[in-house]
Amino acid sequence: MPPASTAARPFGSVLTAMVTPMTPDGAVDLAAAVRLAKHLVDQGNDGLVLNGTTGEAPTTHAPEKAELVAAVVEAVGDRAFVVAGAGSNDTVHAVRMAEQAAQAGAHGLLVVSPYYSRPSQEGLATHIETVAGTTALPVLVYDIPGRTGVRIAPATFARLAEHPRIVGVKDAAGDVYGSAKVMRDTHLAYYAGDDGLFLALLACGGVGIISVAGHVVTPLLATVARCWQSGDTAGALAAFRAAAPAIDALNGAGQQAPTTKAALEVLGLIPSRATRLPIAPLPDEELPALRAGLAAAGVIDVVAG
Repeated sequence: MPPASTAARPFGSVLTAMVTPMTPDGAVDLAAAVRLAKHLVDQGNDGLVLNGTTGEAPTTHAPEKAELVAAVVEAVGDRAFVVAGAGSNDTVHAVRMAEQAAQAGAHGLLVVSPYYSRPSQEGLATHIETVAGTTALPVLVYDIPGRTGVRIAPATFARLAEHPRIVGVKDAAGDVYGSAKVMRDTHLAYYAGDDGLFLALLACGGVGIISVAGHVVTPLLATVARCWQSGDTAGALAAFRAAAPAIDALNGAGQQAPTTKAALEVLGLIPSRATRLPIAPLPDEELPALRAGLAAAGVIDVVAG
């Protein structure tokens, strides 16, 4: 069983949205995924989110998703929460993904707004409620309008908060003030889905982060959370500022999977930065800037390291 959950922090405080390691020919590398998952939990992650945006979910197939969840649950499921993406612009497909994730042993689901279709708020709410009602697993709603094309409205969050399985939000809407008002009006636990807004969201009532930069700076993010929760705001700010170069390096270009895989390859944590099209791997000429960001955050000793 994973760590004990609380209503305030249903999946702990610090989770990493894990990449899906692949071999150079594009196959999912389960052995590398298991090694990476163990490393991330050893570094202090309370949980891992699989088959999300950074995990290249749009181009991995149903059996691969289920195999990845099962392998990671077996490896670290007694020490960390394993949350599985069940996101699709086809509600029936999302339901199947939720069922398969539950069968594979996931501890929770991440349900993103249907992308491309740009549904009405009624369509959004009904889609998410339908997926959430499919299994007994707790659900995080993923609000990321920059990728989906539609924002979840406050009234829709109020409706979703009434569902017994919907416990929180991965917030990548970029509107901390708007999120603060939803937090004021509902019980939903808010996790920052944008590394750069982690501290700001905590200040407005957020409970944690689902991070990209957590692949390389989990200890700093855990310090941010721990200091904030204990009232040490100066310590939280110092740790956040220390993590900032890595946050910029992995997120700055908006291509999180390629930069993160390249960073993990540089660190020797995965054997290949391979991705699946239309996501292209980070080119060699962009490695110096990535290394510089890692060095500035103390992740590697020197820029050439």
